[in-house]
Amino acid sequence: MSAMWWRLVPAYASGYFLSYALRNVNAVISPELTASFALSDAQLGLLTSAYFLGFGLFQLPLGVLLDRFGPRRVEQALLLVAAAGCALFASAQAWPQLVLARTAVGLGVSACLMASFKAFSQWFHVDRLPALNANIMVAGGLGALSASVPVAWLLPVLGWRGIFWLFALLLALSALGLSRVPEKPATAVPHWREQWQVLVGIYRSPVFWRYAPQGMVIAGGMMAVQGLWLVPWLMAVEEFSRAQAAQIASYTALAMLAGHTFIATASPKLAQWGWSAMRLLRVGVGLGLLAELGLITQTLPPAWAWACFGLFFSATNVAYSQLSRAFDASWSGRVNTALNLVVFVGAFSLQWGLGGLSEWWQAWGQSPAQALVYSLGLLWLAQCATYVWFIRPEAKKAQ
Repeated sequence: MSAMWWRLVPAYASGYFLSYALRNVNAVISPELTASFALSDAQLGLLTSAYFLGFGLFQLPLGVLLDRFGPRRVEQALLLVAAAGCALFASAQAWPQLVLARTAVGLGVSACLMASFKAFSQWFHVDRLPALNANIMVAGGLGALSASVPVAWLLPVLGWRGIFWLFALLLALSALGLSRVPEKPATAVPHWREQWQVLVGIYRSPVFWRYAPQGMVIAGGMMAVQGLWLVPWLMAVEEFSRAQAAQIASYTALAMLAGHTFIATASPKLAQWGWSAMRLLRVGVGLGLLAELGLITQTLPPAWAWACFGLFFSATNVAYSQLSRAFDASWSGRVNTALNLVVFVGAFSLQWGLGGLSEWWQAWGQSPAQALVYSLGLLWLAQCATYVWFIRPEAKKAQ
């Protein structure tokens, strides 16, 4: 590994580690939040998905800011916003305060992934980007893992409020650590209007709309389920205890980590054998959909089904490097955040929507467990439709 790898990857990885831990932490602490504030399923879904709302709404200006001011400075400032959001969440006394704080956290960590992608595109050759991007995703997998069993262990000691005070401290330290990261100045900074025109051009591109539906429904749906509904599913449908559910959630995170590690380390060798990054994306997502069908129909053991869910859907992040290849390298910040916007709009809508849909099914006489099964089944059908859109022959010719 080069000296530049050591200067860039660990610093950006720390922020994404915390970002992913915060994305998933509500899955484990949801019983405490529900009891403390008497939340319904829809309120819990909206509260948790507010992270995605703040994250997603900032993606368009974020891409312009990354391309104009550079990834280090932008991420440093936003991590301090996230730290403030965690402090507000820890001290909240009512549900609206929690929602506001969760939104601030999402906005504050909105640059953690995209800033790293932008930095890598500045300092490394395009052929190294899938592996480099996967390194950051490994950090995210570790963050997801930390939000399962470790959080369950810490709850009796710190309480959910103490856990968020700890997050606030760690985010501030991560912002400080970015001070040592090099920043490559832009050779020419275009006018704001020109930057926005480029963004409009990205959204008008047929290549972009090959990736967008899958990003919204498959990647966004994966985030929605893993970030909240995985643990309630295991407790309601499989009738596991919270400790058992947290254990299986850790298997999902470990499997996702394994998937990202595999892509980071093996993708260059696989490319030599004819397994391109695009092929990894297609095959990984297809297998992920089969694993999800197995857990919905309960034809696979829960631990295996959820581990395969995390392992195979880890391939969804390959889409960022593949989409970036279709555009000028100087647009990379806007290309990645344009896709990230639709992913997080999907995650917000689906995480909240699954809670509302579950309540709707229950109003029609279904049990909470059966309501979750029906809701996830409808999500799976929508995901299959977007996968077919992505792999259709006309879409391949467009890129």
